Amino acid sequence: MMAVPLPLLVLPVAACAFFVGVGLWVICSHFLTIDIPATISHPVRLRVFHCLFQMLMTWGTILEKLRICSMPQFVRFMHDLLPLRKDPDVVVTDLRYGTIAVRLYQPKASSCTLRPGIVFYHGGGGIIGSLNTHHGICCRLCKRSDSVVLSVGYRRVPHHKYPVLVRDCIAATIHFLRSLKMYSVDPARVVVCGDSAGGAAAAIVCQKLVDSPYLPKIRAQILIYAPLQSLDFQTPSYQQNKNVPPLTLSFAFRCWCGYLDISPSWKSTVMKGAHLPAEVWEKYRKWIGVENIPERFKRGCQLMPREPMNEDAYLETNITLDLMNSPLLAEDEVVSRLPEACIVSCEHDILRDHSLLYKKRLEDLGVPVTWHHMEDGFHGVLSTIDLGCLYFPCSSKIMNAVVHFLKGL
Repeated sequence: MMAVPLPLLVLPVAACAFFVGVGLWVICSHFLTIDIPATISHPVRLRVFHCLFQMLMTWGTILEKLRICSMPQFVRFMHDLLPLRKDPDVVVTDLRYGTIAVRLYQPKASSCTLRPGIVFYHGGGGIIGSLNTHHGICCRLCKRSDSVVLSVGYRRVPHHKYPVLVRDCIAATIHFLRSLKMYSVDPARVVVCGDSAGGAAAAIVCQKLVDSPYLPKIRAQILIYAPLQSLDFQTPSYQQNKNVPPLTLSFAFRCWCGYLDISPSWKSTVMKGAHLPAEVWEKYRKWIGVENIPERFKRGCQLMPREPMNEDAYLETNITLDLMNSPLLAEDEVVSRLPEACIVSCEHDILRDHSLLYKKRLEDLGVPVTWHHMEDGFHGVLSTIDLGCLYFPCSSKIMNAVVHFLKGL
């Protein structure tokens, strides 16, 4: 019997030790120390959820340093290993609109009338997330609202940075709007919808297409805990939830830098507001100032004075003023003509105040808004709707709210 060479035995043992070691380190450094708010309905689940995510991030970061693959690619690869659930009542078709992968969801039952259409943009900060991670969400939207759903698989970091994400979403939406007859979709009932970065994409798509005379008008926008401004990291929700998983301030800034191709070394400068000149802060205060946030959301927060502008930081970060990054900064003339909105915010979300500020802007300009605030919610909770033992009831509350809004259009 041939002897197995020692190196071949050592490698798998070393690999196992590596993965176990990383797991133990993550458990010791995160499971017991992470900040879990008292009103979260299942705190242990959130600790486990966060630890699993941190393990993927840590393994991915190590592989990135070893130049084997990038962290985002590893995390997406692991996410996409999960099997996709099939629903006998939904027909799923993978398509391509040029370079953009899309997935079409259609109710299997025939209909004598045209159905509503939903263009869905998944979350993930332009770094993680995919068509697969949001497959269950899109299946439910299709089945429960009896709608045709198009999920957009926009290109992501590290190979595709700003503004590829938004441009892909705009291009896919235009293609879908021009193909409604092919999909038996009612041109008067097309909705854009997204969670997290996908929610920002939905808001931007609405703004970009508001003046398109040769396309069907978008009927409504559904924004689920969306990041709607890239300027201010000092709002109350940032202060209150900076350590609440899974979107901690540290990870949010990492996504921000990765997507916009900004050096992480500017973190301290950006957090102090020294990356933009005083006149910029004054100009946009009317829309993003803390005075626009209801008092009940400001508990225990302090208004921090901004430091003088760092010219080098401004030259690298002024891209944040682009409306393709910060739809909250669009002029009144544009915002006032946007379709009605359904906005979902979560109490324990670092991005909560983005939703509150955008809600106020829309309402002040006469745009109808349906607002749902999840007191026990956290960023990304909707994605747990298909995670079995890591499921959070809040995810079903968000889905119910969205479906109810869709049926009312």
